[in-house]
Amino acid sequence: MSRETTFPSAARAIAAPVRPSGAMVGALDEAIDSALSDARIVGCVLLVSDHGQIVFERAAGLADREAGRPMRTDTPFRYASVTKPITTMAALKLIEAGALSAEDPVEKWLPDFAPKTMDGTPGQINVARLMSHTAGLDYRFQQDSNGAYAQAGVSDGLDDADISLAENLVRIASIPLNCRPGSAWRYSVATDVLGGVVEAVTGKTLPRAMADLVTAPLGLTASFHARPGELATPYHDGETAPIRMTDVTEVSLPEYLGSAVRFDPSRIGRGSAFPSGGAGMAGTAHDVLRLLEAFREGDFLSAPRRQDASRIRVGAEAMAQGPGWGFSWTGAVLVDPAAANSTLSPGTVSWGGVYGHWWCIDHLRGRVGLLLTNTAYEGMLGLLPQAIAKALGS
Repeated sequence: MSRETTFPSAARAIAAPVRPSGAMVGALDEAIDSALSDARIVGCVLLVSDHGQIVFERAAGLADREAGRPMRTDTPFRYASVTKPITTMAALKLIEAGALSAEDPVEKWLPDFAPKTMDGTPGQINVARLMSHTAGLDYRFQQDSNGAYAQAGVSDGLDDADISLAENLVRIASIPLNCRPGSAWRYSVATDVLGGVVEAVTGKTLPRAMADLVTAPLGLTASFHARPGELATPYHDGETAPIRMTDVTEVSLPEYLGSAVRFDPSRIGRGSAFPSGGAGMAGTAHDVLRLLEAFREGDFLSAPRRQDASRIRVGAEAMAQGPGWGFSWTGAVLVDPAAANSTLSPGTVSWGGVYGHWWCIDHLRGRVGLLLTNTAYEGMLGLLPQAIAKALGS
């Protein structure tokens, strides 16, 4: 099922913003302008760094359409799955310190987390399988609306379930695994389980552990708690214009991805909602860029750990972002650019978030691109991230 390949990385920390001329800048501006004029998004922030130097920085559109609040480069967003690389970074820092091993069985740290396969065989999930999404777990939104996760009340970390992380792990473990761990790739709540492991290893709550291991050392403002009114207001795709998310909102996914995501925009402001290591943080675009640069280069994480993070763990059969894409510990990996119809370099790592985000690290070019929008799902799956990816690969 898997093959392991390492692609080189290069360069240094982020320097002062510089806005270059050229075709790439024009294509990036055009991509944003078209998305706004076509009413596909309400607002966005796009950052691009090249060998550690910011070469493109733009905030466009509105953070809140109804209030007329403009988007700013320091506007914070609900991250959704952009949280995942932060949680993975925390785990990698623990591995680097010798406090955790990628081969550790999850039961070593979470003794009650012992889901079984369909035939009752013990799952034998280890930390590496959580990070590569080969643990046999699932997401509720990928199942039928009345699937096993829905019946057990499993939270995807975005909804209105006011339960503890421990309770959500109990619910996840009560459902038989969909395959033998290590045998197939399936995007899942595995990073929420990884958050539980981080708690157990450190003896701290996940917010405290993440602050100590990642956000404070990197100088990030990202957090599991925020005042909803200070964040970019979330919207979802509509027939003629994006629709504002006011209360709990279910937004149907393309059929090939699942049923529907249940969003609760107020979740981030409630202390009763568990800290989701897979989807629960909020912060700015600059926070994310700083994190992605730490995966690409620098001394925050050693070169061997950075190579571990970007190595292909599941080949192109994963179709993680469509044909030609495999999966690493931090996101999809571009295995075959021709099959993917992509101009990005082989070994590029990329992922996004359902509130409307997309990012990539092109290791061979030394380039990082980050798009945060307030419009699901255009900012993650639509024409805008496709156009940005094409421009970054030019």
